[in-house]
Amino acid sequence: MTIRIGILGAARIAPKAVIVPAHDNPDFEIVAVAARDKSRAQAFAAKHGIPQVADSYAELVTHPDVDLVYLALPTAAHRPWSMAALKAGKAVLCEKPFALDAGEARAMVQAADITRRPLIEAFHYRYHAVMRRAVEIAASGEMGRLVEAEAVFNVEIPYSPTELRWLPDQGGGGALMDLGCYCVHALRSIAGCEPAVTRAACRVVLGVDETTTAELSFPNGLQARLHTSMKAPAYLATLHVRGEKGSFSITNFLAPQMGSRFTVEVEGRTREEETGGLPTYHAQLAHVGDVMLRGVTPLTAGADAIANMACIDAIYNAGGYYRSWVA
Repeated sequence: MTIRIGILGAARIAPKAVIVPAHDNPDFEIVAVAARDKSRAQAFAAKHGIPQVADSYAELVTHPDVDLVYLALPTAAHRPWSMAALKAGKAVLCEKPFALDAGEARAMVQAADITRRPLIEAFHYRYHAVMRRAVEIAASGEMGRLVEAEAVFNVEIPYSPTELRWLPDQGGGGALMDLGCYCVHALRSIAGCEPAVTRAACRVVLGVDETTTAELSFPNGLQARLHTSMKAPAYLATLHVRGEKGSFSITNFLAPQMGSRFTVEVEGRTREEETGGLPTYHAQLAHVGDVMLRGVTPLTAGADAIANMACIDAIYNAGGYYRSWVA
């Protein structure tokens, strides 16, 4: 069986997230695209060799030739269109951040449970061999009891009136929702349990958080920090974890295929872990194929997606940032 993908939203992320990986994976075929403006969808389809253009979002999510909807719309549209696609019997790969808040995430997951269709959050980094190995090491006990961790993700995102990450009304704006959601997810994945937010600070500019910092306390004793900013001198994506017997550090845990270093130190001995493997987006789509064709349990879905949004909600609340678009 070939999984036929319909792209909902002619977004900049779609080529690297699904189009290129699908071309390299015989389990998949890109068959259709829809955009708010049909002429934009037509231009996108012509550029990327997509055979069909749907007249509307509704037509795409009910299209008989589509098995999997890749949802690349702004976050405010994730709940209604993922639920519409699930109701139509489609699987959904939903871009992060998953929803506007944990309440929306719960409704989406409930719809997936009712329809018995996969609904997967597109945390591509989690599928790379580097992050899989990091979680394995943290859980192995090799470093002893986990003591502290830090995740940082900074990207310079200049303001533009059309840049979604600077638009609060679309729900995906701000450093924590767009960038820091990875930090939250990485720390939760390493800890293997859910944190309490003990402190947070949000620097709000033009209605969104330009920079957010937070401290998290996990029930296994791990104390963690995160920092994320859209105003930074350079790209930075680092993950540091220390246990009672050792530690590890990863540079560019978000996209190891673009250059990464993974160093482990245990009881005075240091080693370099491999950083090769399928690129993150290729690994992610391969996992979606495993879920849909071979019965593998989704890695970033269900309770995990709800918990990540719940932590984001708690950070914003602790940081005193009121999100006007969240009920």
